[in-house]
Amino acid sequence: MDGSATFPDVTLAILAGGQGSRLGGVVKGLLRVEGRTVLERLVGLGACFGDVLLVANAPAPYARFGLRTVADAVVGKGAPGGVHAALGAARTPWVFAVACDMPFITEAVARVVLEARAQDVDAVCFEREGRWEPLLAVYRAELTARWGDALMEDPSLRQVLSRLRTRTLPEAVLRAVDPHARALANVNTPEDLERYGVALPVD
Repeated sequence: MDGSATFPDVTLAILAGGQGSRLGGVVKGLLRVEGRTVLERLVGLGACFGDVLLVANAPAPYARFGLRTVADAVVGKGAPGGVHAALGAARTPWVFAVACDMPFITEAVARVVLEARAQDVDAVCFEREGRWEPLLAVYRAELTARWGDALMEDPSLRQVLSRLRTRTLPEAVLRAVDPHARALANVNTPEDLERYGVALPVD
């Protein structure tokens, strides 16, 4: 980065995630919205951050983007393993973790999360209808060792977060900058493609 990032102490970590089985095995980061891949849309946020990192166990489909890429350090742990990999590879004190199937995350939404950090907070995420949203969240990179220990129990992300000093932000805070809460939308099924106007990757 050129040093002009809004949040130079934060790495944007994009988690490539699973196999897209409900979409016929499609590479979800290559889904297209308004002519751009979801990955391109997320990487477009990168200028706000000190670094950008892709977590992908099968990185070949993303090679053309030229991103620094790491695989899970502890395999077979799903999203918790992906966040752990991002924390361990970060070159900054904080990591903003997002999923590669979330097309509508904006700089304004990211700013809400990042500005809620504090000295006595390890992680910040939104809460909607009683559910935490851990793949639109910021984490201290120094959590790597503790996170790795927690993975031995095959926890959910919510279970890991519950052991940390986690600040949850109410949905109203999100809707102040994202009235329809589209930032939380992820694309997993054919119905999601239609609902959010998402197209399959171009061959």
